[in-house]
Amino acid sequence: MPDRPALGEFEHHVLLAVLRLGNDAFTAPIVEELERRTGPSVAPAAVYIALRRLEKRELVHSALRTDDSAGATRERRFVAVTEAGVAQLRDARSDLRSLWDGLDVLTGDDA
Repeated sequence: MPDRPALGEFEHHVLLAVLRLGNDAFTAPIVEELERRTGPSVAPAAVYIALRRLEKRELVHSALRTDDSAGATRERRFVAVTEAGVAQLRDARSDLRSLWDGLDVLTGDDA
């Protein structure tokens, strides 16, 4: 078992959204990706706070970069998942799979 603290559900979601967005990950697209994939509305401030926590734990890193995709040049803080973040996600996925294993009554699996 890893020594690092487990990811909270929202942090887990944010990391996955950042991975999906690749080089285009900053707060607004992350919010949109989370809402598109999970359903409920997401407060941009919650994403911002989660990103700061994840950066403090070195699971993401951020850098200011000029974004001129919307026609107006603007500096934004783009984020990317670090190798440690990917490792944490892999561990979380493995743990969840292990917990689900054998719970056929919930999954509907016959095997």
